[in-house]
Amino acid sequence: MKNILVVDDSAFMRKIITDIIEKDKELNVIDTARNGIEAIDKLENLNVDLVTLDIEMPILNGIETLKKIKDKHKKLPVLMVSNLTKQGAELTLKALEIGAVDFITKPNNIFKVNSEEKSKEIVNKIKAIIYSKPNINIKLNKKNVCCQQNNVYKYNKVKNIVGIGCSTGGPRALQEIISQINSNINAAILIVQHMPKGFTKSLADRLNNISNICVKEAENGEYLQNGYCYIAPGDKHLVVINSNDKIEIRLKDGGPVSGHKPSVDKLISSIADLKDIKKIGVMLTGMGSDGAKGFKKLSESGSYNIGQNEETCIVYGMPKSAYKIGAIDIELPLHNIVNEIEKKLEG
Repeated sequence: MKNILVVDDSAFMRKIITDIIEKDKELNVIDTARNGIEAIDKLENLNVDLVTLDIEMPILNGIETLKKIKDKHKKLPVLMVSNLTKQGAELTLKALEIGAVDFITKPNNIFKVNSEEKSKEIVNKIKAIIYSKPNINIKLNKKNVCCQQNNVYKYNKVKNIVGIGCSTGGPRALQEIISQINSNINAAILIVQHMPKGFTKSLADRLNNISNICVKEAENGEYLQNGYCYIAPGDKHLVVINSNDKIEIRLKDGGPVSGHKPSVDKLISSIADLKDIKKIGVMLTGMGSDGAKGFKKLSESGSYNIGQNEETCIVYGMPKSAYKIGAIDIELPLHNIVNEIEKKLEG
């Protein structure tokens, strides 16, 4: 039995989250806390395997509470609970930088928080985190001072594409990957990170601030540029197509693919269809199997595919699924992946 501490200033939310968690026979809510100070006090006397932490609370907010938890309990996993707002997105990304493992969002209609879909998401994330090893140390790079956030620029022909897929633990892994990439990289980078609408824009902005390349949320109809990194918006599928000797981004509606929107499978499959392009696939930490089929197709198109190894993954689900079907050429620790990308681009 794994013990969870639920921290939320709303008695309603504490009750709902507790009921959801305790439906699973392997999980137990050992206690609840109304605010950050109460949570920190209770952690001194409880045997806790994971904390769910509301990000917006009075007395001591989620960010400050998280900092104090990480100071005293470095290895204790924390799952943030966030509102679907711009402020919620920015605070959540900050929490992930500080050391939170992942996050869940509250629906706009609070009474839908205990829906079957949301209940399954909460339990699956808690169990995936508890049974994994969240141990990545991220060192942030210098700030980027130049990035054109629009489609008005001199076009340069893209001959190399790096496609990246990630989910749980992805934002922190992306910080390490993207911040290491040289500004003169002869490739365009495309990323699908499982996140809601709005959160991906905040992620792109934060990555851009620590990167030597331009990182932006992808826009429909823009052409790929070398030295640019494009992140799929949280409510759209990102695909690329050949268009008049250029590579064009298309954002698609439609239902989830492989259980997700945006879907790694959707992006990577479209990259596999491109002709006369050198392709590198990178599968980072994440729960589930989204991307495995796409990476298999990518491999069959002549790509070189890299998987993050189990030891440095927050959750070794997505890389494992791709590796098991022969879609990964090499598994590497997170800190070695950029060197491998650069080596293959030069070769």
